[in-house]
Amino acid sequence: MTFTDRLNARIALTNSRLCLGLDPRPNMHPSTENGDRRAVHRHCEQILEACAPVIAAVKPNLAYFEALGLHGMKVLEEICTTARGLEVPIILDAKRGDFPSSAEHYASAWLTGSHAGDAITVNPFLGFESLTAFLTAASANGGAVFTLVKTSNPGSADLQDLETAHGTVADIIARHVETLSATHPGAVGAVVGATHTAQLAHFRALMPSALLLLPGLGAQGAHAADLEPAFHRDGSGAIASSSRAIQYASSGKDYASAAKAAATAMRDELNAALGLS
Repeated sequence: MTFTDRLNARIALTNSRLCLGLDPRPNMHPSTENGDRRAVHRHCEQILEACAPVIAAVKPNLAYFEALGLHGMKVLEEICTTARGLEVPIILDAKRGDFPSSAEHYASAWLTGSHAGDAITVNPFLGFESLTAFLTAASANGGAVFTLVKTSNPGSADLQDLETAHGTVADIIARHVETLSATHPGAVGAVVGATHTAQLAHFRALMPSALLLLPGLGAQGAHAADLEPAFHRDGSGAIASSSRAIQYASSGKDYASAAKAAATAMRDELNAALGLS
């Protein structure tokens, strides 16, 4: 099965098109062990386990785990092990992209082995050749590559909205992503910020066969009710991601149950926007 096949099976099982982002912030944990790996692991694991019945995928952000040093990498490995046990697809939010030789090692690091994800986000701004190693590793392991097309941050306009003779820079990347989706079926996706509601239909049209990852629900200001244009009419083709609004729905000891309640509400809001039960 391809990554898209497995994700679609998960969506059918959970009736959810929601992706849980995990961005651990130890200073926000209800524990005196803020600097302790065990506390970070416990927080992430309990939230993942609580939310698993209502999410389509989980997206750990590597920056937050890397900031914790070597023990952060161990936590990431443990969380990936838990996700695999729960049969929750893992999208590593890494935004990697480099010269082909370096890209091969990044691909090996994050798409193979015990701490690997099923998919990874990649940055195309070193040129499209920088994506090849990731696509090769993803295809060989039943994984996927999500290429940054139009990111959710306001500053994305600085480069991604620059006009060229062939449309904006984001348009050019989107067309290339669609081309790659034909040669790597089920293994190609694109990151399009949920915050750019006016452009969702545009990017859906440019990438009709690519899976869209829509970050920005919740804390970044996007709303589930506005995301319908990014999906196909049957509710397929995209997943929306939320991190802080779920993981830190509560700063108290009820954080796991609060996270599940927040995730359930977002799932239901998204289904309602898509006209799904």
